[in-house]
This record gives sequence, structure tokens and C-alpha cells, in this order.
Amino acid sequence: MLNTSNNNTRKMIVIHGGHFSSLGGFYEEASRVLMKDLDWKVGTLDGFDDILYGGFGVFENKEEIEIIWKESQKSKEDLGFKATREFYENKIRQGKPFNIELIQQKLDELMKGEGLTLFEILIEIIKSHTNIILRLE
Repeated sequence: MLNTSNNNTRKMIVIHGGHFSSLGGFYEEASRVLMKDLDWKVGTLDGFDDILYGGFGVFENKEEIEIIWKESQKSKEDLGFKATREFYENKIRQGKPFNIELIQQKLDELMKGEGLTLFEILIEIIKSHTNIILRLE
């Protein structure tokens, strides 16, 4: 007997680039769509990575989900070179607990056109989770 059931059982989560224009705004949007009613909010790149493992928030650990990033081109510009440079410069200014040498190296790479922007870092974080499909719209 053929299995004719629909295999598209992935939960869909929409991140809307029109709802934010900064990394802080992205964290707010990610918290809203991924954490729902929990008190804990995303506030760092590592924290964003952590919630993508699931098990708290809107999906279970290793559950297959699809993230649709609407207005991703706007986000790519908002979280591009300028925002990334400011992100690194702010961390260097703050000093501890940040690894200033590593951050300076990342800033230098960015300035040479070799480093990743915040948008690209977020994309890499999402793609590192094999249970998640990312669709940029």
C-alpha cells in the first residue's frame, strides 16, 4: 500500500523583517515568535542559537520546523556592514567580559570585506540546526 499522507509536518515560524531594523529588534521578534509566553527573552547571538535547539518555547527539541524570514532583503541591509561594524565597536568599547582580541580580529576581517555581517551570522546559526529549514522571502 502506498503512503499518500502529506509529509509536510514541519511547524512554520515567521520572522518578519518589517518588524525590526536592528539586532535588538531582531531579538525581540525572535523572542516573540519562538518563545511566545515565556519570560525569558533572546538577547545574544548565543542565546538565539540556544533557543533553536527547541525544548522550550514553541517547538520541541529536534522537532522539524521551517523558518520563513519575510522581508529578508531589508534585514540583510539593516543587519549589514554598518550595523556589524557598530556591534563589534561597541563590544570593544565595553571591554570585559568580551574577548577584545577576537572581536578586533572579526572587525578587521569585516573591514577587509572578508568577515560576516550580523545577517550572515544569523543565517549561519539557523542553518547549523539540521532540523530547521530556512526560507528567505
